[in-house]
Amino acid sequence: MTSFVDAHLIAADGALRALLAPHRAGRPCPTVPDALQADAARPLSEAQKRLSAALMRVNHVGEICAQALYTSQALAARLGPGDLAAREKLARHLEAAGQEETDHLAWCKQRLDELGDRTSLLNPLWFAGAFGLGLIAGRLGSKVSLGFVVETERQVEAHLDSHLDRLPAHDHASRAIVAQMKDDEIRHAQDAQHAGAAELPTPVKVAMKLAGKVMTTIAHRV
Repeated sequence: MTSFVDAHLIAADGALRALLAPHRAGRPCPTVPDALQADAARPLSEAQKRLSAALMRVNHVGEICAQALYTSQALAARLGPGDLAAREKLARHLEAAGQEETDHLAWCKQRLDELGDRTSLLNPLWFAGAFGLGLIAGRLGSKVSLGFVVETERQVEAHLDSHLDRLPAHDHASRAIVAQMKDDEIRHAQDAQHAGAAELPTPVKVAMKLAGKVMTTIAHRV
């Protein structure tokens, strides 16, 4: 089992990797289907590039927040009361989902580089805020922590759906990434649900949605 010190070291390592280290995906970046290659080769206008970059920056921020949430919830699971084996199992479940979110981080950064744009200047702030929320959710017990995962992923799914509507029609490179991210988020929510997630109260869901709206609005530009 993970010791008290080790749990904090793992969380600190996760934070430093999310904010400072180059992100390396464990899976290849989603690619444009052959049938769409010709359309994808059409150059984006400057306005389209700016829009795609803004949306992918928002997605990158969302993945920074996901790293913070999964890292803090895993830390809370390891430090909480109850059966040691069950707490370690939950922590490893959260870390496995977080690893897939690292793929998303790497893909979004790669696409931003291709578009000639940057990540959000406020990533440390986004990470800190999400880490605090995840720690609170984790301290409320495994069912609430998993319920927080379910609701977060459902809201991210809706957010990614909106991006698929807004991305330029022939920006198939960005679309391929967003579509795979959406599939992964749906699966993360389902896995958390099957693991015993509790349904969060409506006011909490609304508050999460409002917080997400503030984040996406600012990250679109900064």
